[in-house]
Amino acid sequence: MMEQTGPSPRERFERLWLGLAFVATGLLVIVVFSPWRPLMSRVPDYVGRVLLCAALGTVWRVVRRSGLTRRYGPIAFGLFVLALTVTLDRIISIYVVDYLGVTDEVPSGWAIPKVNEFLIVFAVIILCTRLSGERLGAIYLHRGRLRLGLIIGLLAFAVGAVGAIPVAGLLFNAPGLTLARVIPWLPWLLPYVLANGALEELMFRGLFLRKLQPFFGSFHSNLVLAVVFTLLHHGVSYTSDQYLFLAITFPLALAWGYLAQKTDGLWGSILFHAGMDIPIMLGTFANL
Repeated sequence: MMEQTGPSPRERFERLWLGLAFVATGLLVIVVFSPWRPLMSRVPDYVGRVLLCAALGTVWRVVRRSGLTRRYGPIAFGLFVLALTVTLDRIISIYVVDYLGVTDEVPSGWAIPKVNEFLIVFAVIILCTRLSGERLGAIYLHRGRLRLGLIIGLLAFAVGAVGAIPVAGLLFNAPGLTLARVIPWLPWLLPYVLANGALEELMFRGLFLRKLQPFFGSFHSNLVLAVVFTLLHHGVSYTSDQYLFLAITFPLALAWGYLAQKTDGLWGSILFHAGMDIPIMLGTFANL
C-alpha cells in the first residue's frame, strides 16, 4: 500500500478556514479600524477598537486554556497584538499631533507623525512579544543574516531612489519633478520612508510570518500576508493608476517576505520597503 503524501483532507480544510479567518480578521483590524484611514467617526471608532481588542484577547485566552496553544496560540496572540497596536497608534498619534501642532501641508508635518507612529508600533509589539515569553527573533528582530540583508536592502533602496522621480511622475501625480526641488525635502523624506518601512514590515512580516508557517509553510504564509498587505492598499488616493499600483505592490510584498525569510531578519526588507516608498512620498510632497 502506498503511503499518503501531502496534507490530508482534514489538514487542507483546517488551512482553508484558518487562512480565511486570518485574512478576514486582519482586514477588519487594518481596514475598518485602520490607524491611518478609519471608517468611523471618533467615538464609535474608539468603542469599536476597545471591543475588538477585548474580543481578540478573549479568543487568545480561550485558545490558551483549551490546550491548543501550540497550534493556534501564536496566531491568536498576533492578531490581538495587531489590534492593540493599531488602537494605541491611532489614539496616541492623534493627541501627539494635536499637541505638536503639526500640519500635513508641509513635509515636516508628514515625517514627524510617522516617526512618532514608528516609535509607538515598535514599543507595543516588542513589549508584548517579550511579555509573552518570546524572543525578539520570533518577530525577526535579531541579527539573522545581517550582511546579506543589508546588501540586498541597500541595493534595492538605491534602485528606488534612482528611479523615484520618473516613477513619481508616472504613478503619483508629480510630473515635471526635478532633483533641485527634491533635495530640500530629504531631511523629512528619509525619516518618513525609513519609519514607514520599519513599522509596516514589523506589523506584517515580523508579527505574522513565523506564526503562520507551521500551518501554511514558508511560501503560502508569505502569500497570505502579501494578499492582506495588497488589499489594504486598495482605494488609496495618492496614485494615479490604482490597478497598476496594486499590481506592483503585490510582488513587492512577496519579495519583502521572501527576503525576511531568507535573511532571518527584517533589516533588508525594511530598507527595500523604504526605497519603494520614496516615489510615493515625492508625489505626496509635490502636491502639498
